[in-house]
Amino acid sequence: MKHIFQKENLEHPTFLLLHGTGGDERDLLGLAHFLQPEYNVLSVRGEVKENGMNRFFRRISEGVFDEVDLVNRTHQLKEFIDQASTEYGFDKKHIIALGYSNGANIASSLLFHYSDVFEKAILLHPMVPIRKELPDLSGVSVFIGASKNDPICPPDQSIELNELLSSANADVYLHWENSGHRISESELNAVKNWLKK
Repeated sequence: MKHIFQKENLEHPTFLLLHGTGGDERDLLGLAHFLQPEYNVLSVRGEVKENGMNRFFRRISEGVFDEVDLVNRTHQLKEFIDQASTEYGFDKKHIIALGYSNGANIASSLLFHYSDVFEKAILLHPMVPIRKELPDLSGVSVFIGASKNDPICPPDQSIELNELLSSANADVYLHWENSGHRISESELNAVKNWLKK
């Protein structure tokens, strides 16, 4: 997988950056630096092309995911994370996912399939990736950034994702905005405050 690794201090956590549709591995670097410049960064480019745009998994139509491809890509991403941890020497127990839109959806899918992939996950404008039984997510903290007027990720998706992750014992904080499907400054400040707790 095409990616960027930025080492700051291997004793600190590592951000896993997962861009939205049409983005690449550079999109969220500034955001990660704003949130916590002392953390390492592993930023990954999605390998699926949709009309020339990078994505992490295929979709059948807007809001309808190709679940077979989603599951396969989820397992491939987990294998890549494990390999990168060995190659770069960061601690797999202290990974913080930071995903936006399509990137948030693949991060959510990782949570739906693995109990120990993330210490924390920041999901900005995610949808419910798949409906299946979740592993026990005790000890995992999740920030969901949602918008009440998001045309791509309806509010009921954010509410349902919150409920599903909470029922799997994750510690979930659901933050609401009114900024459509974009990442707002107030949303980022909320994430930064959440990370400090």
